[in-house]
Amino acid sequence: MIEILPAIDIIDGKCVRLTKGDYGSVKRYDADPVDMVKRYVDSGFCRIHTVDLDGARQSSPCNLHVLERMALVDGANIEWGGGLKSQQALDDSLNAGARYLVVGSLAVKRPELFSYWLYRYGADRMVLGADADSDGRVAVNGWEEKSDFTIGNLIDRFLPDGLTQVIATDICCDGMLQGPSFELYCQLMKEYPAIILTASGGISTVADIERLERDGMPRVIVGKAIYENRISLRELEKFME
Repeated sequence: MIEILPAIDIIDGKCVRLTKGDYGSVKRYDADPVDMVKRYVDSGFCRIHTVDLDGARQSSPCNLHVLERMALVDGANIEWGGGLKSQQALDDSLNAGARYLVVGSLAVKRPELFSYWLYRYGADRMVLGADADSDGRVAVNGWEEKSDFTIGNLIDRFLPDGLTQVIATDICCDGMLQGPSFELYCQLMKEYPAIILTASGGISTVADIERLERDGMPRVIVGKAIYENRISLRELEKFME
């Protein structure tokens, strides 16, 4: 059974969504992040994928006060990313209540430190965030800069260090509500069967999730489709039966 991770993206303490990672396309919602966590937990979802978009852009967490409030919701396990580029940022996020930590840019620019984090905190808590553009190159720093690495390059780099969890995003699909990159995920699952892969970006209907489940995808992040009422929480609950 595929695991659903409902998503919360934060700018200035509020829920937002971007299109293709473009900060100029930000759409703000009335929903409060803490209220959304409560809704998700009440519907049976415990692992909540959360991105500090301010932190991703500023290279340091900016919404830790929001994380603290979200983490206090009984039953919530917050998966937190955005700006985790130093030991201090990681420690601050853990102290604020993050249960899982998603690292992207630092894994590209300071791979030795991410390797150390995998060793120190464990692969069950550390998640590699690999977000690739149309040319297959991984983007960093809030998706505003491209690296020379592919998603496969990064997985190969950290597998010997115990990496087990990867969130793979096709930036071209993100926020478009036109379906995820099924081919990309099938390829990655075939090449890296030991990795617990999370699909991210483009989910628009329950049919998208059902297809990923048939393909064998372990996890999927669902965000904008919930906010835009394309998918209801009730529809998602069937995946927990």
